[in-house]
Amino acid sequence: MTFGQFILNQRKEFGLSQKDLAARIKKEDGAPISAQYLNDLERDRRNPPSDFLLKQLARELKIPLDYIQFLAGQFPEDLREGSYQPETVEKAFLAFRKALKGE
Repeated sequence: MTFGQFILNQRKEFGLSQKDLAARIKKEDGAPISAQYLNDLERDRRNPPSDFLLKQLARELKIPLDYIQFLAGQFPEDLREGSYQPETVEKAFLAFRKALKGE
């Protein structure tokens, strides 16, 4: 499932229109995102948004932030800020893959 498909499904599950959800998500300048922008996200015509908007989408759609960042192809902020050795990252991804596969 893509980021956009998931957002679309969650929005519909909550019974929200694109206009309703867009009005709840504010850009950094305080203005709401447009319903057209949300439509483009849901149709995967735009790249997933910044952390600033992801956090709001996660809150409004009751999605764990880590999961929405995973779908968006982004790392959580605390992981991006660290300095890690290649071997450590490789081991972490191996463990992550095993966990997702249920091994």
